[in-house]
Amino acid sequence: MIQAPATPPSSRRRHDREIISLAVPAFGALVAEPLFVMVDSAIVGHLGTPQLAGLAVAAALLTTAVSIFVFLAYATTAAVARRVGAGDLASAIRQGMDGIWLALLLGVAVIAVALPTAPWLVAAFGASDTAAPYATTYLRISSLGIPAMLVVMAATGVLRGLQDTRTPLYVAIGGFAANGALNAGLVYGAGLGIAGSAWGTVTAQLAMAVAYLVVVVRGARRHGASLRPDAAGIRASAQAGVPLLVRTLSLRAVLMIATAVAARLGDTEIAAHQIILSLWSLMAFALDAIAIAGQAIIGRYLGADDAKGARDACRRMVQWGIVSGVVFGALIVLARPLFVPLFTSDRSVQDTLLPALLVVALTQPVAGVVFVLDGVLMGAGDGRYLAWAMLVTLAVFAPVALLVPVIGGGLTTLWWAMALMMVVRMVTLWLRTRSGKWVITGAAR
Repeated sequence: MIQAPATPPSSRRRHDREIISLAVPAFGALVAEPLFVMVDSAIVGHLGTPQLAGLAVAAALLTTAVSIFVFLAYATTAAVARRVGAGDLASAIRQGMDGIWLALLLGVAVIAVALPTAPWLVAAFGASDTAAPYATTYLRISSLGIPAMLVVMAATGVLRGLQDTRTPLYVAIGGFAANGALNAGLVYGAGLGIAGSAWGTVTAQLAMAVAYLVVVVRGARRHGASLRPDAAGIRASAQAGVPLLVRTLSLRAVLMIATAVAARLGDTEIAAHQIILSLWSLMAFALDAIAIAGQAIIGRYLGADDAKGARDACRRMVQWGIVSGVVFGALIVLARPLFVPLFTSDRSVQDTLLPALLVVALTQPVAGVVFVLDGVLMGAGDGRYLAWAMLVTLAVFAPVALLVPVIGGGLTTLWWAMALMMVVRMVTLWLRTRSGKWVITGAAR
């Protein structure tokens, strides 16, 4: 990916150890989010197809509401890692605290918008008359957990920047276990239906946020970092996240367009799309584990003025991404007869999703490269380029996806459009990485 001399075996082994030590725990933490949705989908799916279709719409809206602020984790990871590389831990944690305060403010603002507009958002998303009531119920209840999830994002960014991905893993395991138990108990045991699923998820999210805050506050006190909100610091965190916000909004627009098109194809198609999207998200987060390692490692190398180390680490992580993508694609193909019945017993939904699922499997190696390079450029603080690259991708994807009902082919054609989107992302990220313009050293970019 980068024009440079071959990396010596000893250096490759060092990078491998760094990648494994960060990526393996990060994998467990990252898959918590799609696993939350998968658990909800599996439990709600057996209530009926309208309920699952309603969950699909609500989950897409909620994921968008949370994910557009993912810069709280990504920008914080890069900034904290640079300062760790420069040896300034107090400054690193102080910047992380600014991100946490920003997360709380943004979370309250999102709730204020989501609660009164829930029915309109569901209708605008194209939900059918049978699915809309379930979608509205789930959206209103689950939106109460958004501030907690944003705090989790910001605190996770602090820990990743400090090269700690084990703590997020432990918190994620606890949150996943609590979410599954609460969902099963409230949906079936208490007979609350889809509302029980939403309340179970919100409770688990709040518990995770509290656990993260305890860890970060202890670290701040240990290194003498202030816990008080700082207006200038919060503004600086927000400004640093603007390019990544644009990048994430463009990516979320891609996913929302895909879900809106699937919803207009019918309840069977949107139910199948929700299952595929849950699995696609799981694979994406698994591949993103290497990208998370990339953010922390690249940021640390650049903060320590080690440009060669950053380039070598980038090259090695790309190799890891390709191999991981091949493995995940094979797993999807081989395991599909086992996991599909877990989500739905509706034969028409199963028949609809199987061909599209094969498209997802074929594109996993491409996804491996995309997520790794995305993480490398985030770790380098190259948010401005990431924003423009994702806008270009959206401009290519949108007209193709919106033509799917005209072109025909149903859900499978829609997922071929998603494959095109991933190829465009890979090309734009590869061009930037190859140029070397992202390699800017120092404690701050």
